[in-house]
Amino acid sequence: MCARLPSVLRRIARMAWQLDRVAVLLLIACQLVTGVAAAVGLAAIAHAMQSILGTGTVDDRLHEALPALLVVTVTTALGRLSSSLASYADRRLTPLLTTYADTALVEAVCRVESAAYAKDGFADRQEAAGMGVLRTHVMVNDAQRFMAALIRMIAASGVLSALHWAMLPLLILAVLPAGVGALLSARVDYEMHYANVCDRNVRHMMRWWATTPKHGDEVRANGMTGYLLFWYRSLSERIDRRLLAVAPRTLRITLLSATTGGFFLLLTWAALAWLAVTGRIELAIAATAVVAVQTTLGALSQVVINGAALFHTSLYLTDMQAFLDDAAQRAPQRGVLPAPAKVEEIRFDNVVYQYPGKDLPAVDGVSLTLRRGEILAIVGENGSGKSTLLRLITGIYLADKGRILWNGRDLATVDQDTVWARTGLVPQLFAQWPLCVRENVTLGQPRTHDDAPVWDAIDAVGMREAVDDLPHGLETLLAREVFGGAELSGGQWQRLACSRAIYRRPELLILDEPTSQMDARGEHQIFEKIKGGACDRITVVVTHQLENTKVADRIAVMEHGRIIEVGRYDDLADAGGLFADLLALAKDR
Repeated sequence: MCARLPSVLRRIARMAWQLDRVAVLLLIACQLVTGVAAAVGLAAIAHAMQSILGTGTVDDRLHEALPALLVVTVTTALGRLSSSLASYADRRLTPLLTTYADTALVEAVCRVESAAYAKDGFADRQEAAGMGVLRTHVMVNDAQRFMAALIRMIAASGVLSALHWAMLPLLILAVLPAGVGALLSARVDYEMHYANVCDRNVRHMMRWWATTPKHGDEVRANGMTGYLLFWYRSLSERIDRRLLAVAPRTLRITLLSATTGGFFLLLTWAALAWLAVTGRIELAIAATAVVAVQTTLGALSQVVINGAALFHTSLYLTDMQAFLDDAAQRAPQRGVLPAPAKVEEIRFDNVVYQYPGKDLPAVDGVSLTLRRGEILAIVGENGSGKSTLLRLITGIYLADKGRILWNGRDLATVDQDTVWARTGLVPQLFAQWPLCVRENVTLGQPRTHDDAPVWDAIDAVGMREAVDDLPHGLETLLAREVFGGAELSGGQWQRLACSRAIYRRPELLILDEPTSQMDARGEHQIFEKIKGGACDRITVVVTHQLENTKVADRIAVMEHGRIIEVGRYDDLADAGGLFADLLALAKDR
């Protein structure tokens, strides 16, 4: 704990100083006032005790002790006031620190290389880092309590040592076992946290999937409720079993530390009584020592308790910082060259990409050229590498071997933000953002002064009538779970996702199964819009509806990560290859 706490306190102080310097200065000032008030108060108590227990009449002794008692009163009031101000400063800092840590975690996850998600343990490390964020809300309070207790302990122990040198070592021995026990218990808690992190992660996801209204129909109509509850309960019981298994270990730690500490505390009081009875210290000094022992004991206990709490928090903060550092290393570092303002050609040069932990590449030796004004359709069976190829085109993934060139510039050397600024993507699993209709269309793009471009994008996908029917038009919140929100059908959501890509007016438009949830009219409208705007961009379409590939200038057929056929619809339909086989199967349905 002694080795770790200085670095933890420095980290907390550095973060807090960046966010609210006034609150930090106020906290420091309050701790100093508390410590000085404690020392002055104890010294005043010693003076008052000498006067009260001295010679003379009661009135004379009380009159002589009155100034010291006034000092005690003032120092007590100052201590209370400084504690109140410290609590105020803590309330100023804690929300800012929690938001800062939470935002840093979200940003790190958003900016990490997409390939990192496929790494074993990434989700568990993210969950562990999330616990660090949760602990952030108590770390300022723990830190300021620790520092306040430390200052009070130093002040009180100085007074106690001045009364008799033997008191302080005995008190430290009385408190030290409790500190060791607290640290060992913190270690046990941390071990259990890590042992349960995977199950808690799965349980959290299961809770969302089981309770979100989006999947309520499937859960109920398919009779899945009982099974999901059984699964959720089983995960919870497995977590509980681990926690219950270490309960005896925690009990042993607590009993041993309490017994040892109690023995040395009894020895401390016995030593004080012996010193007073044998006349080695005066009665007034002994009375002051009682107060000093109580004050020092309380301060020492708080130092140990809050030090252990800080140590406990530091374990989770270390996880969080390690995750953030790892995420920073995994963030795209691809160079500073801007992507071409006008993309004329994208060329794959013998590109290979293999997911971590997989035996075979998802994309294996692909060479392909995409040109402006051209529509390229990519088809193939599930798992053939189509979606991976799309991620490589946009630079979401970087090739393990080979190069992907935009107008001759290697994507590995180009600033990824400038690449994505020129890209419009409609993925298979598109997001249904709990935002208003307008923001669902303009998401990530600068707003215009009027809504004409928004309506143009909505008209392009045939959504005007549906938007007009919503309670508040473009202002309607698309989240049924929220009061005043509305919901769209699956096909309408897919149209809205397409409008989002079209609104961007991208140089590269990629549509991965863009009409899988649409009716025939919507599907026809989308592909007509794709064809009408193809001359201004490079367009890539992935679809299992092979009839839709007639709109394409070329079709690339993938199998096991390789492109095995390239050509026009009519040519491939008569070539007797995989495309012809898939087309025959589609017509046979």
